[in-house]
Amino acid sequence: MSAKLPAAASSRWPRLWLLSLLLLGAAPGPRPGGAFYLPGLAPVNFCEEEKKSEECKAEIELFVNRLDSVESVLPYEYTAFDFCQASEGKRPSENLGQVLFGERIESSPYKFMFNKKETCKHVCTKTYHTEKAEDKQKLEFLKKSMLLNYQHHWIVDNMPVTWCYEVEDDQKFCNPGFPIGCYITDKGHAKDACVISVLTLRPLTFSVPQSDFHERDTFYIFNHVDIKIHYHVVETGSMGARLVAAKLEPKSFKHTHIDKPDCSGPPMDISNKASGEIKIAYTYSVSFEEDKSIRWASRWDYILESMPHTHIQWFSIMNSLVIVLFLSGMVAMIMLRTLHKDIARYNQMDSTEDAQEEFGWKLVHGDIFRPPRKGMLLSVFLGSGTQILIMTFVTLFFACLGFLSPANRGALMTCAVVLWVLLGTPAGYVAARFYKSFGGEKWKTNVLLTSFLCPGIVFADFFIMNLILWGEGSSAAIPFGTLVAILALWFCISVPLTFIGAYFGFKKNAIEHPVRTNQIPRQIPEQSFYTKPLPGIIMGGILPFGCIFIQLFFILNSIWSHQMYYMFGFLFLVFIILVITCSEATILLCYFHLCAEDYHWQWRSFLTSGFTAVYFLIYAVHYFFSKLQITGTASTILYFGYTMIMVLIFFLFTGTIGFFACFWFVTKIYSVVKVD
Repeated sequence: MSAKLPAAASSRWPRLWLLSLLLLGAAPGPRPGGAFYLPGLAPVNFCEEEKKSEECKAEIELFVNRLDSVESVLPYEYTAFDFCQASEGKRPSENLGQVLFGERIESSPYKFMFNKKETCKHVCTKTYHTEKAEDKQKLEFLKKSMLLNYQHHWIVDNMPVTWCYEVEDDQKFCNPGFPIGCYITDKGHAKDACVISVLTLRPLTFSVPQSDFHERDTFYIFNHVDIKIHYHVVETGSMGARLVAAKLEPKSFKHTHIDKPDCSGPPMDISNKASGEIKIAYTYSVSFEEDKSIRWASRWDYILESMPHTHIQWFSIMNSLVIVLFLSGMVAMIMLRTLHKDIARYNQMDSTEDAQEEFGWKLVHGDIFRPPRKGMLLSVFLGSGTQILIMTFVTLFFACLGFLSPANRGALMTCAVVLWVLLGTPAGYVAARFYKSFGGEKWKTNVLLTSFLCPGIVFADFFIMNLILWGEGSSAAIPFGTLVAILALWFCISVPLTFIGAYFGFKKNAIEHPVRTNQIPRQIPEQSFYTKPLPGIIMGGILPFGCIFIQLFFILNSIWSHQMYYMFGFLFLVFIILVITCSEATILLCYFHLCAEDYHWQWRSFLTSGFTAVYFLIYAVHYFFSKLQITGTASTILYFGYTMIMVLIFFLFTGTIGFFACFWFVTKIYSVVKVD
């Protein structure tokens, strides 16, 4: 029985799945017969009202999500705006990932029956008196949101309702959101490339003549939407049809007859000079169209195909990966050939005279496993890094299988958080094992720091950011109950598991090293500029960063520009290459330092690959100033606050890879040479 994956796991992306198949050795793509569906993502059948049954439903519910903007980090709930509210209807349950990302899905007053056409149906009318402070505040909030280009996000049958339009080069872009309205400046230009005509707003990449506008310095609100729902008739099994696309076109009408809206008249403006009473009537039209070309399992394709930057420069990315693999192969070949000669030469030194002529990395065999300074902190970092490393690997593995596709909202973050909580045991075990091998005896301090130091820093940063979100009234602010639940997961599950792992780690004997450590430390000779710690650490992060910065651009786009990320097969491949590159770059630099008779490799190996996080931070700063349009002090603080959390996690992740690679390398080379 094969897994029939919806949305992003469709057959449209053969190259993506080819990479996944090469890595995973399995073919999870859809095949006919005996298919099962991921929990909560099974298809729903719809039919006309007179034909409804247990197998198909007639009513189509439209849900509303948070409103966000590329010019602000602060999302807001739908209820924060004075739009039409649902009179009844239960709020869909949200998972932990959705809450952490600030998603707030609610019922809407827009409800319609399958295959029943509606024209200019009235939803509600909002009345504002400009002399009332409360009404004036609501209008000002709407205007501010239009200035910042806040976007609606509507959902039908677990699919985003998209706004499709043509952009440059006659390409079609389907945006999973649409703006609240548009602002015409006092010079007659439309802000954010939005141009409003008498009946509709369309995005353009150029300014238009001033005569196209009715008023200057005016806000136009979209109070009408034309919704078109595409469906596919089920040919086998139960009767009915399945929805495969939902598209809309936002429009603005002042409505000639405000009491009985008829979708006529000039655009609905909210002028800064308006006084007295302002009435905004919200309406919608809905139509249905059968589409035989789209299957339910691939219904997200038209959205993903048109996302900006999803037509990836495959040649350039593959070229970058080939270069990284080529350099990694060169490093591996040089290391193997040079080491082979070194080991052969050292093992042929049988006489005393030969022994006196020893040089290079064999000279430091009596100090190579000498405990490092700040061994407690290093072991704690290694424990937390191991926890993050396993969590990342498992999360990406499940994402490659399609379990964490965009259709399964919040699943990616939920999976990562749950895995982190359950992986407390490996963290405690690794920290305890290395701390004991470093000769440490304060096991209580070690296990407490492993449980609370790095998670505590992340939580403190996260809590401060949450306070700012609370103060701004944003939907991204974590509710108090969820905050308590996260603390409960940390203290009641992760911490006990860390203690269990530390118990077994301390119970085992210390790691046996292949050579004995001398009592008196060997003096390290004067180092050249290139073998000093800082230049090596700075150089060590360049190659690993070079293999991830392209993917980093798309990941940052998905977080800050609200674009969907779905190329998990490719990301998993980049993850593997990152691990290999971090390992080889650290081993190479470690070998050079050992040849220079510098045996302080523990912290250097961790910091060499961990320095990739510094390049990550520099790139994030560059991305903020060159790619984003974020304005406002709160949004800027939030951007850099959350970026610091990502940098810390990435530092622990890459640093642990470098240390483990170097530890394996050092243990290996000193176990195959003869030492008197």
